[in-house]
Amino acid sequence: MGFDVHRLVEGRELWLGGIRIDHTLGLLGHSDADVLIHAVCDALLGAAAMRDIGFHFPDTAAEYKNIDSKILLRDTVRLIRERGYEIGNIDVTVCAERPKLNPHIPCMQETLAGVMGIEPDDISIKATTTEKLGFTGREEGISAYAVALLQKS
Repeated sequence: MGFDVHRLVEGRELWLGGIRIDHTLGLLGHSDADVLIHAVCDALLGAAAMRDIGFHFPDTAAEYKNIDSKILLRDTVRLIRERGYEIGNIDVTVCAERPKLNPHIPCMQETLAGVMGIEPDDISIKATTTEKLGFTGREEGISAYAVALLQKS
């Protein structure tokens, strides 16, 4: 299981699921702050008992400053495959009041599948709101939860 959250701010692009989404705010982070990909990386690493994204790609390292999170995902998949695992499937829930994410989900699935070398049908992405409650409801940030099933190859 993986979880990530980033603050929404002005002056940043919004990247979710490896694609740029038009929005007035973007996510703040050391990398491109793609919470969906970060949650997936943590889920994959956790399922392989390989710690977390911060351990492998620390936000204190200059080489990861403003990095495209698809690179982190690609490298995460390489790490778990080196340990003898293959991805069974992935299930993600993104919590955001705005923008509406449902129209972007097929493109996210295609993008992520291409990076991971799996089928888009092996990736479930769901979008929800928090009904205007909490930091997500106040549009202060976006969070994502992911679960990954790995199989020994």
